[in-house]
Amino acid sequence: MSDVSSAQVPTAKFVNPEGIHQPAGYTHVVEVTAGRPVYVSGQVALDPSGALVGPDDVRAQARQVFENLRTALEAVGAGFDQVVKLNLYLVDAGQLPVVREVRDEYVDTQRPPASTAVEVGRLAREEFLIEVEAVAMIATVQPLSTAV
Repeated sequence: MSDVSSAQVPTAKFVNPEGIHQPAGYTHVVEVTAGRPVYVSGQVALDPSGALVGPDDVRAQARQVFENLRTALEAVGAGFDQVVKLNLYLVDAGQLPVVREVRDEYVDTQRPPASTAVEVGRLAREEFLIEVEAVAMIATVQPLSTAV
């Protein structure tokens, strides 16, 4: 009896090189040596019906954004443990500590993804306070070779 297939675990090395400041809440370099990339478009605070969650409440919006990211990742068999890069866009960078609190409920804080946070004048709709996009690496399924 033999297995039909097995998953090759993606390999990611999280590095904070000497010579660069010690990061708070992110990793400077994530090297991926195996797996398949997944790119998740920027997610905003819309619930499944398309209604805005948390008008004027960055914490509520961030929570919905990360729930949307979770749903998107799960649609391709991935999770936050496989996220290697996050890009955060905020209309008020002063709210970053609140967003990080929410983010830390989802990501592995011992191996946080590489991240970029940018303050923007406005997002696609005026009521959006935050948008986050993600890159993840998932395992590549390869057939087992069977000896005859």
